[in-house]
Amino acid sequence: MARFVLTRVSPLPPDVCWERLTDWPRHGDRVPFTRVSAGPRGGRRVGDTIVARTAVGPFRLFDDPMEIVEIAGPAPGRDGVCRLEKRGRPVRGGAELRVRAVGARGGRSEVTWAEEVVIAGLPGVLDPAVARAGQLVFGRVLDRLLG
Repeated sequence: MARFVLTRVSPLPPDVCWERLTDWPRHGDRVPFTRVSAGPRGGRRVGDTIVARTAVGPFRLFDDPMEIVEIAGPAPGRDGVCRLEKRGRPVRGGAELRVRAVGARGGRSEVTWAEEVVIAGLPGVLDPAVARAGQLVFGRVLDRLLG
């Protein structure tokens, strides 16, 4: 299983970081050949499905459906947390997105994105390369969302 953790400190307050982090369609802006959509409830509740569809032109390569299994926005004294479980065939695992207030007045935020991924048919010896690719791709996504 490939694992990676990304952490960013943002000058934005936690509620703004949270809104940007859970704006699911924007996640696809920096992932090549990928569009991200949320279900009819907008991807803000437990049980909602988020789908990252990777395609080249009209040729769909694969879907990466994820179910929200825990979600709670940040509040005074509480981190914002969203846990997703990957429910597709080619990609399994999960992710946790966390936003916490930092600083004396909580005017800034620390955002953490932790992910565990198994890609069907890919030998475990390639897990370090998959983790590094995840760090690069999702690091760009996170930077774009928070920028």
